[in-house]
Amino acid sequence: MKLPVAFIPHGGGPWPFVDLGLPRPEVETLAAYLRSVRHLPPQAPRALLVVSGHWEAAAPTVMTSAHPPILYDYFGFPPESYEIAWPAPGAPWLAGRIRDLLSEQGLPSREDPDRGYDHGTFIPLKLTYPDAEIPTIQLSLVEGLSPAEHLAIGRAIAPLRDEGVFIVGSGMTFHNLRAFRNPSAIPAAETFDAWLQRTMTLDSTERDRGLLEWEHAPAARVAHPREDHLIPLMVAAGAAGADRSVVGFSGTFGGMPLSAYHFG
Repeated sequence: MKLPVAFIPHGGGPWPFVDLGLPRPEVETLAAYLRSVRHLPPQAPRALLVVSGHWEAAAPTVMTSAHPPILYDYFGFPPESYEIAWPAPGAPWLAGRIRDLLSEQGLPSREDPDRGYDHGTFIPLKLTYPDAEIPTIQLSLVEGLSPAEHLAIGRAIAPLRDEGVFIVGSGMTFHNLRAFRNPSAIPAAETFDAWLQRTMTLDSTERDRGLLEWEHAPAARVAHPREDHLIPLMVAAGAAGADRSVVGFSGTFGGMPLSAYHFG
């Protein structure tokens, strides 16, 4: 059975587990959505493959640890933020399969035996899979953040959907740290989010063409001064192939609109 693909917003830092002063309705609504993501696959996945906006490497790189540690890659939060645990097992077998699939498409790759789960993975998935029972692996972004390259990576790993692997892109559809909680930025954020929602619900050919040209979208660089948190969406779209997407979530974080997308 082919599993779906999802692109999820992971919020900021340890937001669901530590009080960061965000409005409770925002926190509760996004947390409820992330809890619901476990119900997207019609059966329990064999493994999770996460592409997070918090890992870039010179080539597509996969984690190979059987027991990945937690990488607390955020700063300035309360001490309890650095005690959050999510002890999901790794999936070394999946790392090898990913590298084979990339190689078949002429895409060189690497592996990292020490890499841990960054907060683009362990924070949202602690809500989605609180028992940490599903083997999980991360695949890096590639430095340079080329939309075309990441669509190609997604297409290369698409066969995993037929092998019990739930592919999850984890980022944010708005990621301008200086603009969060700034009301004057809301109109630009809404403009970009509206463009993205229109684009993502087109047929796959038009959707992918729009993603390739995302920089030309209205307010694109207000929403993403740097596109590291948008590029996981390209991988998800590539893995989706011809499957059309639906808007899985539409809400706010730090006062700014954001959305999630489900394929298949």
